[in-house]
Amino acid sequence: MTMDNIGLFQGLSAKMDYLHKRQSVIAQNVANADTPNYIPKDLKEVDFGSVLQASQGKRQVQPVRLNGTSGDHFSARSQVDSSYSETKQDHVYEVSPSGNAVIMEEQMMNAAKNTMDYNLMTTVYKKNVGMIRMAIGQSR
Repeated sequence: MTMDNIGLFQGLSAKMDYLHKRQSVIAQNVANADTPNYIPKDLKEVDFGSVLQASQGKRQVQPVRLNGTSGDHFSARSQVDSSYSETKQDHVYEVSPSGNAVIMEEQMMNAAKNTMDYNLMTTVYKKNVGMIRMAIGQSR
């Protein structure tokens, strides 16, 4: 059995592949910062819920509910509404006289967030490999 057969590692690899492709798109936007009439591009965010539903097949995934054992505990209703979702910018607000819509600050923030996400995925990957090594009795 290889680690490629483990669902967690498949998910981590897919996320890292997505982040790699997104970094290429961001780099393309930065490279075309002076190209007339260039509109920046971005990859569509993957919806984890739909991926989970597809992987479960026809089985329904039951939601996790909080169980309070005391009246002093916070209720689930006091938490942030789960229906909130981040929306993407539909149109460009800044356009240069040449028609270019690349905002360098925005692209740099996207690149930094992408790098942080990639570093998180590599850390999770390393930690899980370490746990597997510990479980089978290997040390570094």
